[in-house]
Amino acid sequence: MSFRYCTKCVMPNTKPDLSFDEEGVCDACRSAEMKGTIDWEARETEFRELVSRFKNKSGGNYDCVIPISGGKDSHYQAYMARKYGLNPLMVNFEATLRNELGRKNLENIRQFGDLLEFKKNPEIYKKMCLYAFKQVGDHEWPNHIGIFTFSVRVAVQFRIPLVLWGENSQLEYGGPKAARMKNVLDRRWLEEFGGLLGLRVEDMIGVEGITKEDLVSYFYPSDKELEEAGLFGAFLGYYFKWDARQQVQLMQKYGFSVKEDGPVEGTYTNYENLDDAIVAVHDYLKFVKFGFGRATDHACLDVRNGRITRDEAVKLVTEYDGKWPKVAISEFLEFFNMTPEEFDTIVDSFTDKMLFEVNSDGSLQRAPDHSLVKKYGDYSLEAQR
Repeated sequence: MSFRYCTKCVMPNTKPDLSFDEEGVCDACRSAEMKGTIDWEARETEFRELVSRFKNKSGGNYDCVIPISGGKDSHYQAYMARKYGLNPLMVNFEATLRNELGRKNLENIRQFGDLLEFKKNPEIYKKMCLYAFKQVGDHEWPNHIGIFTFSVRVAVQFRIPLVLWGENSQLEYGGPKAARMKNVLDRRWLEEFGGLLGLRVEDMIGVEGITKEDLVSYFYPSDKELEEAGLFGAFLGYYFKWDARQQVQLMQKYGFSVKEDGPVEGTYTNYENLDDAIVAVHDYLKFVKFGFGRATDHACLDVRNGRITRDEAVKLVTEYDGKWPKVAISEFLEFFNMTPEEFDTIVDSFTDKMLFEVNSDGSLQRAPDHSLVKKYGDYSLEAQR
């Protein structure tokens, strides 16, 4: 296996859909450079034209649907919609295990408009979570699907043709050029980049007695329904330069709350993944599969935005990335009534042993805090030549 890190940031080449050029620079860093050449005033004009195109088009009370979690991004999306004259209907797909800070921020976002929340059937949802955890190593799979589908179903149902998404993750974090350059989120983008991991909603039918009727809100609308509704799903990050830290500072002026007692498990920041008590488990599974976690994501963004150097990013990632999220795992085990041994067995089955040290018997080596021991911990440019 040829393992290497980007020579500008600290993202490894194990990230799915990421490519490196002949200089060893990842496409996410090249996209960040490209963002510096974009005429953002012209893009703002495009957004104003989009607003004019869709304002009052539905003939009802709302000009657009905004899928929201209550976090920093959705606060910014709702704020920008209001700023440019749109009346949004905010749609929330309930978090897997919402915590108090998540509730607080979800209440706060209501200052920007009406909020419609999907309260899922807890038993059906839990069965889906456990099945996805065991099959593809992601208990948040049904939440990802719900976020992308329920808001679109609402837009179709109420004939609100504009769905306003936040960042294009393929542009911010790296991905195929065709996806990075698009400003539209459609069915194809969802199926290729929306986190389905090879599963489809239909695969859930029959799992622990789940019926098709139980899954109505998880199915993406048909092409006919989308066409009749004239649906258009746009990334706000196409029209305005996306910078999470600046947006957090702005949204704090409007009541958005960060985690004041320290960073979120798995990273060094305190402004993201605040609504769900067990989302750090999702991030940890990404680490064992691909050798990088949430701290790497954040460090790379900070490097690309000129806030830290690559050397500083290496120190942060070394300290925070992939550490055993004991608080989230404790909540996870209680919520799903799972033993630590069963949890470890499932997680280990998704762990890429090419990326981590193993004992003579083939078992994974662990540090005293139960974290895995990474093989490729040398981020130096010399080590990659």
